[in-house]
Amino acid sequence: MKKVLLLVATELNKKAAKKIAKLLLKKKLAACVSLKEIKSIYEWKGKIEEVNEVEIIIKSKPQLNHALVVFLQKQISYDLPQIIYKKFNSEKKYSNWVNKSCSNQVFP
Repeated sequence: MKKVLLLVATELNKKAAKKIAKLLLKKKLAACVSLKEIKSIYEWKGKIEEVNEVEIIIKSKPQLNHALVVFLQKQISYDLPQIIYKKFNSEKKYSNWVNKSCSNQVFP
């Protein structure tokens, strides 16, 4: 088995999330991006917030982790963006596809 990188972020609306997804693919920072509409409830600055968001699930290769975090910090509209990531074992054929789909260049 090989490793793949899975990142989860959120964005305020579908249009912004789609823009991020397309940029990730264009820049070859991701092999696949899934978008899912969700409702989040959290405390922010002493107040309970309830918002509709879009969850962005990014599949990439582990070597691009830092570049993805930097990219998402610049693109996501939140003051404090949710960026969660972990390396997972993957079936070999899927991992090979992810690696071929993403850039071989490691960005700053």
